[in-house]
Amino acid sequence: MKIIIAPAKKMVVDTDTFGYDATPQYLPQTQQILAELRRLTYPQAKALWHCSDKLAQPNYDWLQQLDLTRQLTPALLAFSGIQYQYMAPDLFTAPALDYVRANLRILSGFYGILRPFDGIVPYRLEMQAKLQVAGAPNLYAFWQDRLYQALTPDAEPIVNLASQEYTKTIQPYLRPQQPFVTVVFASLVAGKLKVKATLAKMARGEMVRFLAEHQATTIAAIKNFDHPDWAFSPEQSTTNELVFIYQK
Repeated sequence: MKIIIAPAKKMVVDTDTFGYDATPQYLPQTQQILAELRRLTYPQAKALWHCSDKLAQPNYDWLQQLDLTRQLTPALLAFSGIQYQYMAPDLFTAPALDYVRANLRILSGFYGILRPFDGIVPYRLEMQAKLQVAGAPNLYAFWQDRLYQALTPDAEPIVNLASQEYTKTIQPYLRPQQPFVTVVFASLVAGKLKVKATLAKMARGEMVRFLAEHQATTIAAIKNFDHPDWAFSPEQSTTNELVFIYQK
C-alpha cells in the first residue's frame, strides 16, 4: 500500500533532526526545471508564483544561488505547512519512521516524487504552474507517468491524501483494477459535503500519523481513524472514496 500527499509552500532547512537517506530519484529532471526557472526574469517568476513582491523577491534571489546538493533536509521535515505540522514527523517512533519510509510518497512539481528521507532544498513551484520545460508546455506534460512509475512497481492499493492538483499526476496512469482510494475530510453545510482547505490539511497530516503509528496495511484500516473531530461516514463513502465528516 502506498500513501500519496501533496507538498507545502512553506519550507525550512533542518539538517539536525534527522539525516537524509538519499537524493531524489529524478534529480536530473529537477536540474532541467531549475535551469528553466533561472531563465525567467523577475516579473516572469513573480507571475508564475502568483505572489507578492514580499514573497517573490527572496524566492527569486534564492533561485539564483540554489544548490541541489548542499544543505539537504529530509523531505518530511523540509515541508512545514499545516499538513506537516499536524503530522508532526519529528515525534514519530522508530517503527512509524520505518513505515513512512516504505509507504509514504510526497508529490512535487520541482522534484517529481519524493521518499520521506530524500534530501531536498527549499523551492517554490506548484505542479499546476505554467512552466515550459524541455519542450513540454507544463509540468504535467513534462513529468508524464514518471511519478506513477516511481510510486509503485505493481498494482498495489494507493491511498490518496493529496489535493486534486497532485492527484492528476498519478490517477491517469493507474493499472487496470488498481485500487485508488481518496480520503475526503468534509463538513456538512446545509446538508451538503464541503471540504474546508485548512481543516482538510490538518486532518490529512493526522491521518498519516495514525496510519504510521498503527502500521496500517489495508484500506479498511483507514476507517478506524479515531479522531474526536472526525467520524467516518459509511453512507457518504464509496469504494473509491472514504468520507470523514467534521464533528464540531
